[in-house]
Amino acid sequence: MKDGTYRIVVMGVSGSGKSHIGALLARRLGIAFIDGDDYHSPTSIDKMANGIPLGDEDRREWLETLAGLIGDHRRRDASLVLACSALKQRYRELLRGGDPELRFLFLEGDREQLRHRLASRDEHFFRGEAMLDSQLHDLEPPGELEAVACNIADVPEAIVEAFLEAMPECRQRGG
Repeated sequence: MKDGTYRIVVMGVSGSGKSHIGALLARRLGIAFIDGDDYHSPTSIDKMANGIPLGDEDRREWLETLAGLIGDHRRRDASLVLACSALKQRYRELLRGGDPELRFLFLEGDREQLRHRLASRDEHFFRGEAMLDSQLHDLEPPGELEAVACNIADVPEAIVEAFLEAMPECRQRGG
């Protein structure tokens, strides 16, 4: 990237491993990591915990906040990895408002893999097959020119390595 820094969004539906892969990627590169889930409003968290899917309006303020964090890192010439579902093309465009050169790592997997992962986590507010189905319905997968896609069946280290191979400018600075 022009300024020698980069902002990366690790995206995908709930259960795809965004937080884990994002934190691993950030550690590998020696840069900041932000989990987008930490910025959901209490109302949105309550809705999801009660099995009520979020709509576009529920997500708007959250995405604007995340775009602001991305923009803040860009203005400070600081690199960042952000975990965020970024399910729809318009959500990704909103995030690009913080940095037009934003990079995306798309974690994709089949419904059964995702369902199994969600069923095994107790501590997270997002649970349930209906919630997963809602996100899968809303998902507009990015094209190959928009994101590096990796399958969640791969081990996390292999996913990080595949992303870094596809984005050599990130490897040069951080890793």
